[in-house]
Amino acid sequence: MSFTTPGLVCGHHHLYSSLARGMPSPPAVPRSFIGVLENVWWRLDAALDLDIIYWSAALGAAEALLSGTTAIIDHHESPSSIEGSLDAIARGCDLVGVRHILSYGVTDRWNNGSMLSSVSPTTPITDGARRGLLENERYLKSGRRAMVGVHAAFTCGNETLEAAADLSKKYNTGVHIHVAEGVDDIDAGERLKNLATDDWLLVHAVHLSGELAGTIAHNPRSNMNNSVGYAAPSQRQNRIVLGTDGIGADMMEEFRLAYARHREFDLTASPDTAWSWLENGHHFFPEAKQDVVQWSYDHSDSPWHVAFTPGIRAVDVAINGVPQVSNGVPLNFDLNEIRAKAAEAAQRLHERL
Repeated sequence: MSFTTPGLVCGHHHLYSSLARGMPSPPAVPRSFIGVLENVWWRLDAALDLDIIYWSAALGAAEALLSGTTAIIDHHESPSSIEGSLDAIARGCDLVGVRHILSYGVTDRWNNGSMLSSVSPTTPITDGARRGLLENERYLKSGRRAMVGVHAAFTCGNETLEAAADLSKKYNTGVHIHVAEGVDDIDAGERLKNLATDDWLLVHAVHLSGELAGTIAHNPRSNMNNSVGYAAPSQRQNRIVLGTDGIGADMMEEFRLAYARHREFDLTASPDTAWSWLENGHHFFPEAKQDVVQWSYDHSDSPWHVAFTPGIRAVDVAINGVPQVSNGVPLNFDLNEIRAKAAEAAQRLHERL
């Protein structure tokens, strides 16, 4: 047994949600998953600007690093500040030193600055979706690691879904998309089956019927928080990775919750399965295997120990051989400054809401 593990990977994050904590109450109490989106997240998305996005990313990346997570796959949306948004996230992550794969979540629900009341498969591609596709392509052209982001099939017409798939093929990368998270998106599998390929990242898949090509990102805490149901990832043939869907990036804690949820579903479940989902994140960041995280517990590489030992914390972190955290303190950035600037950005964000 060892005090160390490789760097951990967050397989699905929304770094812009770092400043959502403490946000004002929504105008109406959500009674459904779509109600959560309309009253919370879509309002938050629309209130973001580039400065808020930057400090959200910096704070989220810092919290990730301090929890032993050295690589993040992020999915972003900011319909009022699309152009340059991925650069702002990249700068925030680079300030901290965390690896990242970014994408902008294309959607047809925004058109010329207004939110459409509904989107159907026949909805023509909107101005907002075109701008989102251009932001993905602009960032991909820079040569940085990225995927083509799509919000979800139920907020996109077929024209937009096909355009995103074509763009991903052009740049030889996958599509990062929410799939059947709630019943509102229950036909996602049918709509995507002729588009999806093995390099796609399918987020949630709670209500996915049938098989769909791609890796599935399982986000147990978020699924419980949104009351959408259990994804039962152990029943899938796909590669499974663990994500947080924007609720921090403490992947050891997400592993524990993934195991507990699996065990509730199947009494014969072993922590080894959820641990394999945690390790599968290295498929996207193989170099993170060489990162070294020293933990406060001497069985930190044992699924059966970690599953039943809450409170384990990262002590030291090295990325690519370079020390980044020592005794819980970051070495290469000012955490107090990030927290202070993020608090100021959060105040501006919350005032807009």
